[in-house]
Amino acid sequence: MSSNRLVRKTRLFAAIVIVTNVLGNFALSWGMKHGAALDGSPLSFVMVVFNPWVLVGISLLTGWVLSRMALLSWADLSYVIPVTSVGFVLNAIMGAVFLDEKISALRWAGTVCIVGGTVLVGLTAPKTER
Repeated sequence: MSSNRLVRKTRLFAAIVIVTNVLGNFALSWGMKHGAALDGSPLSFVMVVFNPWVLVGISLLTGWVLSRMALLSWADLSYVIPVTSVGFVLNAIMGAVFLDEKISALRWAGTVCIVGGTVLVGLTAPKTER
């Protein structure tokens, strides 16, 4: 596979990993906060799983695991983890904007550090040459 094609494929799958992670976490969180409550009984867990938002979240997070597995099959772990960590930033933004979560200045500072690391790693090749 040509180097240019590998880079495009890696970027596409990294984007899929990030989007499915962020939307899956958001849907799961929304469903857990606005759906049936967990009281510790097995029945309450079953009821929660059938909440439409929770089902969407589980489906998206299943897609996240599968796309991440595919990405890790050709790209270095030391590349994939930092590049896809931009999802942490997007998760924080989704929580603040749509779930009305209060995020402290210290937590935002940590988020900025993640962005900086993501940019640095993203500038490197996705596959180490042997």
